[in-house]
Amino acid sequence: MPSITVVIPALDDAEMLSRSLADLARQLRTADEIVVVDNGSTDETAAVARAAGARVIEEPVRGIWPAASAGYDAATGDIIARLDADSRPPIDWLLHIEAEFVDSPEIGVLTGPGIFYDGNTVVAGLGQLLYIGGYFWSMEVWLGHPPIFGSNFAMRREVWMRVRGRVHRSMREIHDDLDLAIHLDPDQIVRYDERLTVGISARPFSTWRGFGRRLGWAYNTLRMHLPEEAPWRRRAARRRWEEEHADDLPGAVA
Repeated sequence: MPSITVVIPALDDAEMLSRSLADLARQLRTADEIVVVDNGSTDETAAVARAAGARVIEEPVRGIWPAASAGYDAATGDIIARLDADSRPPIDWLLHIEAEFVDSPEIGVLTGPGIFYDGNTVVAGLGQLLYIGGYFWSMEVWLGHPPIFGSNFAMRREVWMRVRGRVHRSMREIHDDLDLAIHLDPDQIVRYDERLTVGISARPFSTWRGFGRRLGWAYNTLRMHLPEEAPWRRRAARRRWEEEHADDLPGAVA
């Protein structure tokens, strides 16, 4: 069976990180390694991680992409799974991930949605409908394949090794998960599984400013890849690749 490393970027999130690590400790299929990337915390984030048996990596450059990429670089598992510090994975999260990668060797990335577990009903409902639902729908149209949701996904280690030099890992005000999805090679299959869920916090959407900031990050991420990664160019490139590798695709007649 493949080994699994769970990567968690964290900044001043000791309390929520403690809950997330407790959820990981209760997994039916335990992680082979947990890497917590301390992004310059001034609270007990690093101490909480070490107390739970996680390996702590320091990343002084602030930002989710610098922190996440440092964690992926440090991971030793065959599969790299990703959570945020406030994520609440269900007890079968890693078991589900392992089963899908073992049963479907063709997939390179597996992702699923988040379900808000806090915040008022209106904020959580709007976030679920507009942000989570809107993200998966609109970005699949743009990318030509399902997008990656950074709070809940897993990728084979070789996927990261192929893409790590192309992503904008040092940039701050972009979405790391979307940037990663944009730079995947055409042969990398992204599977969206609505059954693979984790609990996520509604904190980022508690204010219109926070919601607007994340929309701004999405705009920045897409804009910086234009015109090379425009949807029509992505589809044309995908068609060319499929034509060149038609004999190697599943279902091809020998």
